[in-house]
Amino acid sequence: MAAPGGSSSSRGNSAKAMVADQISQAVQSTSNLLHLMQQSSHSQAQLAKLPKDLLAKTSTIKNTGQLLEQMPRLISSLDAHMESGLQSVPHLQTVIQLLTNMESCQLSSLSKAPCFQEEHEQENQPSKVG
Repeated sequence: MAAPGGSSSSRGNSAKAMVADQISQAVQSTSNLLHLMQQSSHSQAQLAKLPKDLLAKTSTIKNTGQLLEQMPRLISSLDAHMESGLQSVPHLQTVIQLLTNMESCQLSSLSKAPCFQEEHEQENQPSKVG
């Protein structure tokens, strides 16, 4: 599941390039919209408030940029944890089987003699060969 060395980096770089392109397109669209709004007289009052609104969102925009920069490392880390978890599945199946056996033994002991005593008695009995 983990990508070979360069693949993770190139995947992160292509994601960054795609996000940068989308941001660039959004800025261009916003610029075009501002020019259209400047040409419309009834938009002037709202346009005057726009820089203040954008300044108020500056920290949010910076935080978003930092999160986007961290995404490739986060994805690689999650990928490694998933790979590790998948390698642990056989051990987990063994633990599940042991717990199932313990539960069965406990339930059996409620209805009759303890399981361990029965197993011990079966081991000590001579085997009957036909």
